[in-house]
Amino acid sequence: MLNNNEDILNIIFKISDNLEYEVDKDHIVTILEKQDHKVQRFFRKLKFRIPEYKKISLDEYGSCVFLQIDGKKTVKDIGENLEAKYGDKAHPLYERLLLFLNHINVNCHYVEKTNF
Repeated sequence: MLNNNEDILNIIFKISDNLEYEVDKDHIVTILEKQDHKVQRFFRKLKFRIPEYKKISLDEYGSCVFLQIDGKKTVKDIGENLEAKYGDKAHPLYERLLLFLNHINVNCHYVEKTNF
């Protein structure tokens, strides 16, 4: 269990092994979620036009954070890089960063914790 702020800032995330994503020339990340439910496969056999992937584009801040997740950088390192790049536009920095990381970890399963 995480007891204090220092523990939270030392969490290290890595991108999930089975996640597919693209990065465009502007460094914007697009997550590709495979649409492979049995109902979708059934309707594809009936020649319905159901895409193989759902594309989810992250915004500029989300892409910047996502591209820094490498299994080595801590939350604190990522936050410091965000502040250096965006300055006051990134504030409230750690509240937003932790909310985003928690969402893509718990709800979306795009990343996973490596040290907790």
